[in-house]
Amino acid sequence: MARTAGRSSAIGVIVMVVGVIFAVAGVATYVIVSNELAAENITVSEDAKYFAGQDVTGPFTAYSEAETISKHALKATGGKTYAELDKDDPLRATAMQASFLRASLFTSVVAFGVAALAAVLGVMLFLIGWALRSQARAAVVPEGAHRGDSAAAPV
Repeated sequence: MARTAGRSSAIGVIVMVVGVIFAVAGVATYVIVSNELAAENITVSEDAKYFAGQDVTGPFTAYSEAETISKHALKATGGKTYAELDKDDPLRATAMQASFLRASLFTSVVAFGVAALAAVLGVMLFLIGWALRSQARAAVVPEGAHRGDSAAAPV
């Protein structure tokens, strides 16, 4: 029994360490992406549905600006997307640039999501590791006690 408890305790420590690594990496990534977006000095357009006039520093403002860019591009191209415009249409460059800007903003939205997922997963792994260690400590029977003794029974 003590041998199994020792393994559970060791596995618990490993899972806790991995959890801390995931949590720190997730939070660090979130902060880095936010700082990089802030360094671009992007402001959500005044005609955006949400967050108008705010700096783009997070997933919601990035998404809002991406949607607003799409609205502006469609207005400029008469409602046509890049793929719908003729190859010789001079508006195709506008649609292409809008598409690239939107893709960049959507990439940051995805990065924020992955970072948040990693941080939450890290916390969950830490808690699972802690539970494994707690179970391992409770499973250790004091020396000289028998399995049926009330002193050795887990509380």
